[in-house]
Amino acid sequence: MRYRRLTSSCFSVGRNIHLTKLRKELREYMAGLRTDFTVALDLQGTAFQRTVWNALRALPYGAQISYNDLAVAVSRPEAVRAVGAANGANPLSIVVPCHRILGSNGQLTGYGGGIERKAWLLSLESEGTCR
Repeated sequence: MRYRRLTSSCFSVGRNIHLTKLRKELREYMAGLRTDFTVALDLQGTAFQRTVWNALRALPYGAQISYNDLAVAVSRPEAVRAVGAANGANPLSIVVPCHRILGSNGQLTGYGGGIERKAWLLSLESEGTCR
């Protein structure tokens, strides 16, 4: 798990009410029954990283954005690469939907989980309404 690798923490899902809720919400998302996440988050990062992550969380389900447009959205149009770096440091992909970022040409670009997984997540979201 990415969190464990980044923090060297060891925790057990199910022993923490927030992690239990997150697990439930992720299962609902994967089943096409959830379009947003309500679990409380305490994301650790720089002020800029948190700004980028919050902008990503504000993107509607199924929406996609380029790195350039995301830089503009966070009022840092010159910081396209920094937006990419913040995206790469995202500790909770899917919940902070970094899979929704595309290259400026509209093509799928880097994703920590792999391009195939990114394509699958975008396909899941493009199916439209929840079941």
